[in-house]
Amino acid sequence: MITSKIAPSKHPHADIIHRLEAGGSMLPDTPENLMQIIGIYKAYAVPMDFYWRDLLYIAEQVFLEPLPFFKYFISQEYLDLQNHYAGDNADLRIWRGTGSAHPELLEFMKNGETFKASKLFHHLAHDRVNMEFAEACMRAMLWHGRDMGLGKFDAYLDSDEYAANADRAIKAYFKKNPLMLGLYKLFPEMFLEQVRELSYYSNLGLFWEVMAPVFFEMSDIYDEGGFKGVPDAMNFLVNGIFAIAGRPIYHHVYIDGECFEIIPKSKAFTWLYEAALPYVEAVFYRTSPFRGTKSYNAQAGEIPRDQKDFHYGILYADVFPVGTAGIPPTLLMDDMYHFLPQYLKDYYKKNCRGEDDELIQLGITFQRSMYNVTSAVIQALRTALLYPLDDPNPEHLKKNREFFEAQMDRFLRPEARLRSIQSPNYR
Repeated sequence: MITSKIAPSKHPHADIIHRLEAGGSMLPDTPENLMQIIGIYKAYAVPMDFYWRDLLYIAEQVFLEPLPFFKYFISQEYLDLQNHYAGDNADLRIWRGTGSAHPELLEFMKNGETFKASKLFHHLAHDRVNMEFAEACMRAMLWHGRDMGLGKFDAYLDSDEYAANADRAIKAYFKKNPLMLGLYKLFPEMFLEQVRELSYYSNLGLFWEVMAPVFFEMSDIYDEGGFKGVPDAMNFLVNGIFAIAGRPIYHHVYIDGECFEIIPKSKAFTWLYEAALPYVEAVFYRTSPFRGTKSYNAQAGEIPRDQKDFHYGILYADVFPVGTAGIPPTLLMDDMYHFLPQYLKDYYKKNCRGEDDELIQLGITFQRSMYNVTSAVIQALRTALLYPLDDPNPEHLKKNREFFEAQMDRFLRPEARLRSIQSPNYR
């Protein structure tokens, strides 16, 4: 035991710190928790398979379309696009399944919740995957990017080199549209800022291209009886983080068959530092207040003055008020609802109000699952930056302790749900 080599922690979350030091997760290791998080990973992975494809489609093909009404009408080319981490031709095969769009996703796109109809009908009836959630995550990364100071990706967006690359793409895209070229000449920064946003579309799409097969494979392993506890699921994520850490993050645009490298692969931006860590910080911890849940009136004082103090991510969310109409996490809950494994549906029917509050229950399950993902990130950072959990040197263990305590400090806020997820009765 770590605490036999160094004194026990006196932190308010000491029990969870000791669990992390023993190689565990912030989420308690119970069969019920394991079942919930794996089931929700599967339900999340299917719409995520659409999210990453459409994000890349928008970043690479739709680009600066002035009226992008059809940006959610993903092309067949991108549905057939082979995932780099699934399928027979994968660069690194994480999931043993197909590299093209998931069969359950294709079935839902064809039939929706109602019946087989055209894409336009399903779109207008809002019987579709909610890409608005993915765009909300992207905008959180864009807005918090400069304040977080993580990696080099966001800083590059303000460089002269990036502006020159974007300029070439903008002029090529509008070469047959003198009106838009005239507007670009008048308002160059407006167009450049839009391209910066599109670069974050690409960033998030490339991030989720990895996570979808990771979650699919975890679901398959669980179905085969391969995971024995929550730490097994967490360690699978840790190993995946290291296996894929160096995956390049870039932004290419295709105009009339020509590729414009707005952010070239040669910049050597990597998945871990330029996508994964900024995503966790911006989306899990920070995001922004959802309209209707907090007052944006400065005199009300309901929103922190500094971005670093924002605390509206899934790790802090009160799922009940957040789970109302028009709020991004609600859109995700609705997307996941369509793809729940049967064992998770049966579980929800036996608890709370059964099917009547299923979206709230799965939202809380999702919260549990993201605490486990965050645990994997914390353990991966400790592995990369500090010392093994079984290091014989007590001074090294103290450094690990300081790191874990600093991470747990972020959950001392009263809004944090860390204490809530320790109880099986939190539903």
